[in-house]
Amino acid sequence: MAVNASPDEPASQRFREDLEGLDPHDPEVREFAAHLERIETSRSGYTVEGYIGGISDFADSANRLGGHHRMTALILIGLILIGVVVAVWDALVFILSTFGG
Repeated sequence: MAVNASPDEPASQRFREDLEGLDPHDPEVREFAAHLERIETSRSGYTVEGYIGGISDFADSANRLGGHHRMTALILIGLILIGVVVAVWDALVFILSTFGG
């Protein structure tokens, strides 16, 4: 990796050393540079920004997949959403039964 690379530089320029000898205009090389960028980007998982970034990465990966992999990702997302709805419903019922009388 380039030693003095700024985060604002495009991924293909930041990883110039890793991509030496490859055509920088090739779409596969650009995807590989983006992959290297995702690997080196570290976010705190304990912040809202970290959670949103993780969800964004998952959504981007699911959109690139095809066939049964994409369907599996959609089923997983659906199950997570159902779990959230059930948890919110249980919390509301508990709150209303406790303070409602």
